[in-house]
Amino acid sequence: MQADVIIDAKGLSCPMPIVKAKKAMEGLQPGQIMQLESTDKGSVNDFQSWVKRTNNELLKVEEDNDVFRFFVKKS
Repeated sequence: MQADVIIDAKGLSCPMPIVKAKKAMEGLQPGQIMQLESTDKGSVNDFQSWVKRTNNELLKVEEDNDVFRFFVKKS
């Protein structure tokens, strides 16, 4: 999946992945996609909740070698 911006939040714990995601989303236009990479296992639940609250769309979640990749489309 092609992302318009990729955010590296590996090694950061809650709430920093969400803080970085929020800041990145502010710079995107509606329809653009952000990819965020995190190693925080809690970020899976955090992202699902955050996306619902912000009315953005969680397109995909991947896990590879303890790295979670979230693809979020700005509404």
